[in-house]
Amino acid sequence: MLRALFLTMLTLALVKSQDTEETITYTQCTDGYEWDPVRQQCKDIDECDIVPDACKGGMKCVNHYGGYLCLPKTAQIIVNNEQPQQETPAAEGVGAAANAAATSSTGTGGMAASGMAASGVVPGGGFVASAAAEVQTSRNNFVIRRNPADPQRIPPNPSHRIQCATGYEQSEHNVCQDIDECTAGTHNCRADQVCINLRGSFTCQCPPGYQKRGEQCVDIDECTIPPYCHQRCVNTPGSFYCQCNPGFQLAANNYTCVDINECDASNQCAQQCYNILGSFICQCNQGYELSSDRLNCEDIDECRTSSYLCQYQCVNEPGKFSCMCPQGYQVVRSRTCQDINECETTNECREDEMCWNYHGGFRCYPRNPCQDPYVLTSENRCVCPVSNAMCRELPQSIVYKYMSIRSDRSVPSDIFQIQATTIYANTINTFRIKSGNENGEFYLRQTSPVSAMLVLVKSLSGPREYIVDLEMLTVNSIGTFRTSSVLRLTIIVGPFSF
Repeated sequence: MLRALFLTMLTLALVKSQDTEETITYTQCTDGYEWDPVRQQCKDIDECDIVPDACKGGMKCVNHYGGYLCLPKTAQIIVNNEQPQQETPAAEGVGAAANAAATSSTGTGGMAASGMAASGVVPGGGFVASAAAEVQTSRNNFVIRRNPADPQRIPPNPSHRIQCATGYEQSEHNVCQDIDECTAGTHNCRADQVCINLRGSFTCQCPPGYQKRGEQCVDIDECTIPPYCHQRCVNTPGSFYCQCNPGFQLAANNYTCVDINECDASNQCAQQCYNILGSFICQCNQGYELSSDRLNCEDIDECRTSSYLCQYQCVNEPGKFSCMCPQGYQVVRSRTCQDINECETTNECREDEMCWNYHGGFRCYPRNPCQDPYVLTSENRCVCPVSNAMCRELPQSIVYKYMSIRSDRSVPSDIFQIQATTIYANTINTFRIKSGNENGEFYLRQTSPVSAMLVLVKSLSGPREYIVDLEMLTVNSIGTFRTSSVLRLTIIVGPFSF
């Protein structure tokens, strides 16, 4: 009998000793906790927020340090500072999830519940379950009472206060809830800092764009941390913005600079616009040049740039020029002047007159130039009859010729050749200028026994008409025969050198 009693008391002592050794002390983050880098310690994970449908069967989820409890919706949570006198099995009405959370030290919820409440005050909540009729107590001082269906049978105890950890307060549902020091204004953050609420505490941080230096928040110069902006960065208090060089604009991302096509957006060029990277250039049409502002175009006075553009006269026009010729000439190949042969087109000569064209005009001469005692024998040839006594001292014949030369012709220049039409045997021919060379403009050079060349030795300017008589004297070798003939050359000098 005594031996049986001794064994019974020894068994109870071993059981109580084991109960005491089951208290768990956490030195690292275990299941149900996560590391808080701000507070530099492990913080509880609220499984009721992150685990979808944590409790089944109409049970409510109550978060607890290191785990959570699934309790009936009618259950209330209170603190029981009294040591339980006995352990009773979990009531069937609590359900499998609540039973596991309140009694087990190996489950996710039971580990936190059994390991954190040995002192009778639960950190961060200090709560145990309490109701009226059915009771369950665990080794770690939790008491779960289930309220009866009729709340009038056992009234709740609203006056009972629970003890919460620092940073928590009792809610109207008798649950310890976090105090939002940032909203309540009980924080001690500076005016240039932002209060961030934490579970059971708070922290002071600098607003975006600032960094903490000592106790103050100073602006971060983002422009010194490349590559924020494509081209130019402008730092502002707490922020920055990007700018682009002239000729560029910000893209939609507000960082990259893209070229502006000024020729499409706002064409400032008067005539032609060419877009280049970051800018543009203006060009002008042919006949124009850029003005000093590099935008507008000014007409080029081609007539001032050169005196050789036109043969006679240059006329400037917007963007171009044209050439003009004097009366009696026409423009050919846009720049040169060509004489108009009025004798082939229209003239005012009479029927008894012949038209002679010269450079820049025309003149009308009589078809019969012969004067008494000369008679016309052929076109432009007048002969003095031998039977007429007046002809003895006159040239036997006079031939009328006409020629035109340009003004300011270069000298010396051969301009006309005279040649005997009848050659007699044993005769000698000599040539001379009989009249019309009073100023010595001409010289007659004999080129053969029967011909000579009229040479222009002085430059002539027109318009002017010269009539030069070129005489050929013919004598026989014994001096018994002597005759002469005259070529009356009319030289018309045009008014221009073309």
